[in-house]
Amino acid sequence: MAESSGGTDITELAALGALAQPRRQQILQHLTLHGPATSAILARALGLNTGATSYHLRELARYGFVEDVPAEEPDGRRARWWRAVPGDRRFPPRSSQSPEVRLAMDELNRHAYAADLALFEQLQRDSGERGEWADAFPYSRGAIRLTLPELRAFFEEYIALMNRYKRSDTETPPGARTVHTRLLAFPAPPSAADHDTRETDAS
Repeated sequence: MAESSGGTDITELAALGALAQPRRQQILQHLTLHGPATSAILARALGLNTGATSYHLRELARYGFVEDVPAEEPDGRRARWWRAVPGDRRFPPRSSQSPEVRLAMDELNRHAYAADLALFEQLQRDSGERGEWADAFPYSRGAIRLTLPELRAFFEEYIALMNRYKRSDTETPPGARTVHTRLLAFPAPPSAADHDTRETDAS
């Protein structure tokens, strides 16, 4: 969940509230992982009834998070399929969030982080069946000392790197697979070293 300048800003409380709803996050994740689906397919996968699923899809579509892609079934009937709308979505900086927006953002992030961790653990457990892709779990933990402007620049460089590797279906080479990436950065509590201007890095 990006929170910085650039991309598409999402500031409307109703849109944030729509996105923070747990079932809608599940629907978005399913569409992202498995591609387009009908409300019936999503209902079976998520344990919902089709009426509830259709309602959640309409709410997500209202704010541009999903869109319908009408398709024809083998029997000639028209079916309403839905897909997630990709994009670089940005949220208000925490310092400028109203109490209501902050509450919606906290709920949104809480569910998103839990879903990300659950997905990572599930795919790692299943990795024994993936051949060479069993090694496709790079992981890094680190700490760097940055000013706030440098942290913002670091984030934008990360987004730019992601965009370098984004390709359309026709441009994607054989053997490529969807790889889910997440970036989580947070400041450590202030320490004496943070205020010591005499500290220098070893050369």
